[in-house]
Formats: sequence, C-alpha cells, structure tokens
Amino acid sequence: MRVVVVGASGNVGTAVLRRLTVEPSVDTVVGVARRPPIGAGAPYDSARWEAADIGAPAAVERLTGVFAGADAVIHLAWRLQPSWDVAALQRINVEGSRAVADAVAAAGVPRLVYASSIGAYAPSPGAERRGESWATTGIPGSTYSRQKAEVERLLDGVGFPVLRIRPGIVLQPAAAAEIARFFLGPYVPTSLLRPALLKLLPWPAGVRGQIVHADDLADAIVRGLVAGIDGGLNVATEPLLTRELVAGVLGAKAFDVPTGLIRGAVAATWKVHLQPTDAGWIDMAANVPIMDTSRARSLGWVPAHPTGEVLRDFLAALAAGTGTGSPALAPRGAVANRGPGD
Repeated sequence: MRVVVVGASGNVGTAVLRRLTVEPSVDTVVGVARRPPIGAGAPYDSARWEAADIGAPAAVERLTGVFAGADAVIHLAWRLQPSWDVAALQRINVEGSRAVADAVAAAGVPRLVYASSIGAYAPSPGAERRGESWATTGIPGSTYSRQKAEVERLLDGVGFPVLRIRPGIVLQPAAAAEIARFFLGPYVPTSLLRPALLKLLPWPAGVRGQIVHADDLADAIVRGLVAGIDGGLNVATEPLLTRELVAGVLGAKAFDVPTGLIRGAVAATWKVHLQPTDAGWIDMAANVPIMDTSRARSLGWVPAHPTGEVLRDFLAALAAGTGTGSPALAPRGAVANRGPGD
C-alpha cells in the first residue's frame, strides 16, 4: 500500500510515521509538509517528502500530482495560529481541506482519512457518552470547532470513502514545545510548569475532558485505514481528564473557579496579544461531549498510555521545552519568530 500523509511533520504526523514504519501492509510513505523535515532523522527519514502548502492558490494541482498512484491519503494538516487572523485559518483549514479532497478525487485515490476532532461535535456538557452518530455541528463560540464542523460538512459531499478520526486532546512529549508555542506563547516560562512548583490548581468548574497519546491515536488511524472502514471514529484514552486526576498528577490542591471568570481572563489577555489562546477554547472545553470509543476498540485498538501517564510525561517535556528535528516540532528556544506548524 502506498500512503500519502499530509501534515506529516507535526504532532500527529510524527506519530503516524512511527506507526506506518511497522505496518506490514504499507510499503511506501510520502510525507507532505510546508517545511519538510529533511535530515531530521527518525521517523522522518522513513518517508519520501514533498513540499506543499494546502492553502496556496495552486494547491489542488500540486497535490493531485503528489497523490497520483496512492492507495490512501491521510490528511492531518491544520493550522491553529495566528488565532487573531480567522480569515487565514479559514483559508488553510477549510479551503485547504477542500483542496485535499478535490485532489484525492482528481488523482483517483480510493480512500481518505481525515483528522477531525472531538471539537467537531455539538455541545453535550453532561455525563452521557456519545458515539460517532452525535451531531458534528460544532460549538458556536469556538473558531476551531466551527471550522472542524465545516470540514465535516464539505466531506459529506465527496464521492469516495472518508474515515473521520475524532480524537480528544492529542499529547506526546515530542510535541511539547510546539504545543507551548500554540497555546502559551513566548511570555510564559514553561520551565516553571513543573509539578513540584504547582501546588495550587485553579480549575474551571465542571470541566472534564479526554486526551490521547499521539502514538495511540496513530495506532487507531492505521487500524482504521487497514480495516477499510469509513465514517466517524472516536479516539480517547481512559480515565477522563478531571480536576481530581490532574491534581493527583501534580500533587496540588485543586479548587473550582467559575468558567466565566476564566473565559474573561483568557479573552482579555488574548485581545491584547499577551497569549495566543482565544476564549473559544474555553467554550469548547466546557461543552464537548464525553466520547464513546467502542468502535475503535472493536478494531482491536487498546490505548497503551493511560491518561495520568500521558499528562505526567507531557508536563515533564513541557517544562524541558522538548521537541524534535522537524521544523514544526522544534524545541523551545531553538527557533525565533517561527510561524505555525505544518
């Protein structure tokens, strides 16, 4: 099988490359990125690289040539910053995804795997678990959620099978520096974000969530691809990410803070560019459903990394500014004024 991975140099893409190297049914991997990680070592040296910007005017033509002869395309590319420029995010995330789908059709590729998100789902802040049939209409206050839902709608109209992977928050130590750049910005000293120093944990009241290690997500993606399934696929580890679990990992004393108060603080600091995370992320965190992952488990998928371990290892890497040789995942401090990842 020949597989093309769009956005192969980022957080999920790095893990997918690792997983594809041990998949017997895959013999050729082509990685696509704006800034290919040439010479970055494993796992990037397992792929043949093509430079392409999915948001460029000629993206469909460029991608059609790259996709020619492929058995499947895995579309992972998504831009999170600059969050102040919604038009740029729309061009890259939504129109770029349209370009990928159009190129898949033009090249005659039989299958597309698209990295959607828990954020594509309609609000469900309660305790009930939701399967893949829950509406993917997004959460109105979140740009990220609205755009994920919009891509789901455009994929409804394509004439080929699409597997829509819907993970929780995706973490791995190798992506710690990238995630810090995306969500914390340059002014937060991540070296201070060590469990030994975090003795008080303010927590948005009622918020709970789901995360997954990037390697476990990659395993689910490849299992779904090899099994030939389409439709939605929820992917998250257990147990739920709760105030109590995070406090236990940190050894901290947790206390509830009204979600509206946190939202206001985030909105105010974002508006004056003190940090890059807009308040829509708080809206999304407060309203995403708890996903039922039974379908993924029916494929034989069993996450190797429980929630506490994923969080503990990620926080240690965050404090250390850990990254890789990929431009998208460069260690904190290794690059100045770098743009968003691929």
